[in-house]
Amino acid sequence: MDNILSIVTFLPLIAAAILALFLRGDDAAAQKNAKYLALIATSVTFVISLFLIAQFDPNDTGFQFVEERDWLIGLKYKMGVDGISILFVMLTTFLMPITILSCWSVETRVKEYMIAFLALETLMLGVFTALDLILFYLFFEGGLIPMFLIIGIWGGKERIYASFKFFLYTFLGSVLMLVAIVAMYVNAGTTDIPTLLHHQFGSETLSVLGFQVIGGMQTLLWLAFFASFAVKMPMWPVHTWLPDAHVQAPTAGSVVLAAILLKMGGYGFLRFSLPMFPIASDLLAPLVLWMSAIAIVYTSLVALAQTDMKKLIAYSSVAHMGYVTAGIFAANQQGIDGAIFQMLSHGFISGALFLCVGVIYDRMHTREIDAYGGLVNRMPAYALIFMLFTMANVGLPGTSGFVGEFLTLMGIFQVNTWVAAVAATGVILSAAYALWLYRRVVMGDLIKESLKSITDMTGRERVIFAPLVAMTLLLGVYPSLVTDIIGPSVEALIADHQTALAEWPGAATQVAETTGH
Repeated sequence: MDNILSIVTFLPLIAAAILALFLRGDDAAAQKNAKYLALIATSVTFVISLFLIAQFDPNDTGFQFVEERDWLIGLKYKMGVDGISILFVMLTTFLMPITILSCWSVETRVKEYMIAFLALETLMLGVFTALDLILFYLFFEGGLIPMFLIIGIWGGKERIYASFKFFLYTFLGSVLMLVAIVAMYVNAGTTDIPTLLHHQFGSETLSVLGFQVIGGMQTLLWLAFFASFAVKMPMWPVHTWLPDAHVQAPTAGSVVLAAILLKMGGYGFLRFSLPMFPIASDLLAPLVLWMSAIAIVYTSLVALAQTDMKKLIAYSSVAHMGYVTAGIFAANQQGIDGAIFQMLSHGFISGALFLCVGVIYDRMHTREIDAYGGLVNRMPAYALIFMLFTMANVGLPGTSGFVGEFLTLMGIFQVNTWVAAVAATGVILSAAYALWLYRRVVMGDLIKESLKSITDMTGRERVIFAPLVAMTLLLGVYPSLVTDIIGPSVEALIADHQTALAEWPGAATQVAETTGH
């Protein structure tokens, strides 16, 4: 199919339009129809995306399935995927049917809820497939709107505060990115991403407001993009919006936020920061590495102090994203392979952990850790599933969580042994907070009267977890399923990055030291 990327990207939006225009009423039948239409649309999108991955050639490091046509005046509608972006497309299409299935207990404004998630899927897919800067920016910013509504309308008691905090943090960061996009267009005369990947932005030292900016225009552009992507990840210290957003968001909103939306920041670093601004990336890499190390340790310690299950898992997500940013800016094969693997793995594991919280929240309507205990006595199937994903979150060998952390630590160690040593303590701390959570919620005697009638997982809930269990274990024992696809594209990215550094006198010495040549 010539337009398979556009079909995959916009099919959920078409389903949302059908829901909005043709589904009437708010009775039980209409609610059921809205859920089924959303489930069918996301499932069909996933099936079509399987054709995409089946026809993808990992050895071709360029963009594939490229679609290009005139759009607005002077702008192109251009879509395509490479070895770095194709798996994020697959992650999104894989998780959305699971997310919709987890919404089955929602009874308030169901049609609008489904429309929000369908529109969000299109906008997320657009981020990973856009090959034009303006198109990318529209998809990137557009995703804020449905998530803002999901948190603000269907969230918890503090949902208005959390939704505005989420929106303002991420929007303000992206304003600087828009300024940078305009500057890039003025400098390069195009917004075409494949062209910009090979455009050399100025790296001569500039004087700005009396300050000497080493790396010149590249450094300024890098900082502008960093402001947006760092908030999106989120990196310490601009992570404070995430715990509030997670706690107040409905279960399905937390799943999408943790599993897919956070990955846009990491994808942005890989697509823009590293290849387009190599000099600035090299100059500022130590800053990112140490920020990442601090994030891993600090947010792990904060997670230990939490009394709300969702907030604990949210801080855990920030810690795990620390490995991702450190791996990316290690700028070597193991680091970047590990960062991408960690993002994909985290998508399955964190999504499953938030679903685990949702299962007991639907029954007890509280997320307080102290409200539980001894659930294994009444919910053995749930205890087993929760244990698997707790172990995966810790990074147990045999699960996907281990592969991502191990690869990133290998990559970081080659660049900075001190950062690697500090980051490695996160493995111990993650075991502390994850097992502490599991011990207090699941193990022990069932002494609370309110829990004595709690029921185990339903058939629908087991179906939701089955594919997540399968992927977590499959990637844990067969990681080449991912690394074979991303490997050639990552290798080409690193080669271009090192070539650019070698041509810049100020970084020549550092390249020699880090590569051994």
